[in-house]
Amino acid sequence: MAATGHADTNIGHGVLIEAVGRALSAHGRAVLTGPAGAGKTEVAHAVAAAAESRRETVLRLAPEAADLHIPEASAAALLARVPRSVLDRLAGPQRAAIALLRREADAPRAGRDHVALRLALAEVLRTLAAPGPLLLLVDNAQWLDAESADLLRYALRLTPPRVRVLVAERAQGAAPAAETLCGPGAPAVRVPALGADEVAELLLRHGLPARLAGRIHQASGGNPRLALALGHSLAEAAGSQGARIHHADPLPVSGQAREVARRLLAEAPAHTRPTLLLAALADRPTTALLRRAGRPDAEAELAEAERAALVTVGEDGAVTFTAGALPTALAADAGWPERSAGHAALAAAVGDPVQAVRHRALAVDTPDAELADGITRAADACRRRGQRALAAELGLLAAERTPADRPAEELARLVAAAEDAGWAGRADLARRATRAVLARDASPAQRVRARLAVIDAAGQALAALDETFAFACAEADAADDPSLLAAVQLRIAWKHNLSDGDPVRSRDAAAEAGALAKAGGDQVAEAMALTVRARMGRILADPDAEDILAEALALPAPEVPLGMRNAPQYLAVRHALFDDRLADARSRLLVLLPAVQRTGSAEDVFEVLRSLTEVELRRGACVLGAAHARRALELTIEAGLSPGPAWYVAATAEAAGGSFARAAAYARRGIRASEEEHDQVFLSRGLYALGTVELATGEAAKAVATLRRVAELERAQQVVDPSILRWHGELAEALVAADDPGGAVALLDAVTPVARALERGPVLAALDRARGLALAAQGEPEPAVALLQDTVRRFEALGLPLERGRTLLALARVERRRRRRAPARAALQDAAEVFERAGARPWLALARENAPETCVPHPGAAALTDAEARLALLVGGGASNQEAAAKLFLSVKTVEARLTRIYQKLDVRSRAQLATALRGH
Repeated sequence: MAATGHADTNIGHGVLIEAVGRALSAHGRAVLTGPAGAGKTEVAHAVAAAAESRRETVLRLAPEAADLHIPEASAAALLARVPRSVLDRLAGPQRAAIALLRREADAPRAGRDHVALRLALAEVLRTLAAPGPLLLLVDNAQWLDAESADLLRYALRLTPPRVRVLVAERAQGAAPAAETLCGPGAPAVRVPALGADEVAELLLRHGLPARLAGRIHQASGGNPRLALALGHSLAEAAGSQGARIHHADPLPVSGQAREVARRLLAEAPAHTRPTLLLAALADRPTTALLRRAGRPDAEAELAEAERAALVTVGEDGAVTFTAGALPTALAADAGWPERSAGHAALAAAVGDPVQAVRHRALAVDTPDAELADGITRAADACRRRGQRALAAELGLLAAERTPADRPAEELARLVAAAEDAGWAGRADLARRATRAVLARDASPAQRVRARLAVIDAAGQALAALDETFAFACAEADAADDPSLLAAVQLRIAWKHNLSDGDPVRSRDAAAEAGALAKAGGDQVAEAMALTVRARMGRILADPDAEDILAEALALPAPEVPLGMRNAPQYLAVRHALFDDRLADARSRLLVLLPAVQRTGSAEDVFEVLRSLTEVELRRGACVLGAAHARRALELTIEAGLSPGPAWYVAATAEAAGGSFARAAAYARRGIRASEEEHDQVFLSRGLYALGTVELATGEAAKAVATLRRVAELERAQQVVDPSILRWHGELAEALVAADDPGGAVALLDAVTPVARALERGPVLAALDRARGLALAAQGEPEPAVALLQDTVRRFEALGLPLERGRTLLALARVERRRRRRAPARAALQDAAEVFERAGARPWLALARENAPETCVPHPGAAALTDAEARLALLVGGGASNQEAAAKLFLSVKTVEARLTRIYQKLDVRSRAQLATALRGH
């Protein structure tokens, strides 16, 4: 009866497991419900494992579908798990009844004694519960045969309260097995779908790419079994193609994934399948649309599908599949005649002319010039609406329906489809259109435009496109068009920055792109090239960077075809943010947000939301910042964008106004995703977010290691300006906390002249906060206090409340070490007020935790450094030197040397005395 290992029991189920435990403690009975693959088994096994860890007995039963029609099959399986020693204690008739049920060789040949069998099962349960509580776990209770259910119902009526029952059953309206075993009114706990973050964790545990978590969450609806099947299907598809699957590609609903989807769909009655297929083929299905398309009983059939957890039907009749893989599987399993008839019915039923044309195109598979022209007009309409992904799909359909005697029209439609797909970030559609262009007699210019679309659709993941870049360069040379050459060089400049982390090469490529664009009269491309030069100039501390940006802003500013994120107007916002001109940055962003929402570019909208998040957090509006971060993360998941940037944004919002633990989890996911995509820019940012959290939560050694990785990446990327990613002060503070104030001073002495020369006032203030802590650690508390007090005033003047609050915390720490309790208390109180006004919950908790009444009362404790205090608390709490060394990422020798200093400062001679000295902390 040992527990089986389940790798995924802790993903999203912690609260659920506790809820089941409470229900069992209070009522003795509990029911777990949820659709197939939701994780009921994993939760049940986790509850059972917890019971076994308390030395309780667990008896498991897990019938299968084939058992449902075999009388007493489940009862026999349950008794087969009971130790022989328990069965041998039964009275003769009871033992004989069980032997007959188990079909033992020496079983009596006489007829079965049903009363004896019932009493025997009750006695077995009583015996197993005699030493302590017994948990009877019945998984897949929907497959329990009626005779076994009746036997168990009778036996459980005769058992003491020490026998507890947990039933896991698929939710399909009524729950007969659960009610039979647990009685009416037993508490039911439903297993909810996993969130996108939990899907990411599930994928990571199974060695699958976390960057696809958003797409897999959308396709699986948070069903763990389907999510894993999709992940494995994806890995198999990537292996068979010998290439990476892009984060925006539709997931392959094939192999194991299709089987899981089919099993889920089989939960609904067969007569609902035609209605579900129509809903799968429609773009925005509603009950009214399905009725008009020939399904008069759509409401009733969808209600049955809703009970099977396949769809949800809104109050307005909108139909949504619970998992994106379900409509894909429905369409794939339907034959061409069914799909054609379905599209024809929908074409006559929909009100949107664009969708009507789309369905008419999908209902036939032969060329039709008139239809192709109509599809092209529909694609133009979608482009005007900002629906670029739909425009790309329609463009491909128009090309497929173009007669063979119109090759020029077909090529133009394919190139336009590729460019729409590039704008929308649909790498699958861009590649499909580009393959078709390259297979035809296309001009060099058409080939270049198609290849550029593939590059544009890749988002942050440019590292794997070297071959595409090379072909685009060669074909642009052949076209002898400076505008095309400029477009290629512009994208090379982006790649050098994002994937290669080389701002010098990026700046040089942008300069070449700008010259070519000017020669070709392309002012939009020229402005974007100047924008890249200005961005790289800021990184490299080029004194001409602002002049270059002003030159870009002076050019005409039409709608930017390659995204607002690459426009000078947006870079001006970023520079305002780097300079902490927050009101200016915020007002510009609030103008840009509706503009980018109209363009239909998810990446543009994300970029604006990212900057809004950063602005709101810097100015101390943590609630607003968190709201923008949530929208950015939701958009990333919906649009299938690279998740690394979104997880970084979520980490910063959580670190400021949510939870340090959640911030660290987001940061780690962002780091993994950026590493997978070779995105050096957001890898640095993810590590920075993680290091800041580790510093705040007292994990100084970890913070030093993490922030040193940031320093190495920034050096490799030749970043000079310290205002872009402000890791220098954080690393210096971490070094002080890790008992290396000398290292902190060396770092500060190196970066301060650069910040001063560039007039980066907020950066200098952060560096001075770290310097104040270093001075205090080096035995100079008076100048440390003076510097920190001055820094508090500077941050207040700069309008940076969170930085001011952090500096007040540092000041309180130094004052407490000087044994000046009143100034320490005043600084902490001021910090708490700052954090409370800003909605900075984790920092507010930190200020309250450090209140004087919770500090170490020993008179010598004020002399301990932060690093010594952490070690003292660990050792005083019973940790060995080896355990403390592992926890603090130190060598055992360092721990021993530090303990010697602690003993001297506290005037103690043993661990017991140390524990006594620290009592009350």
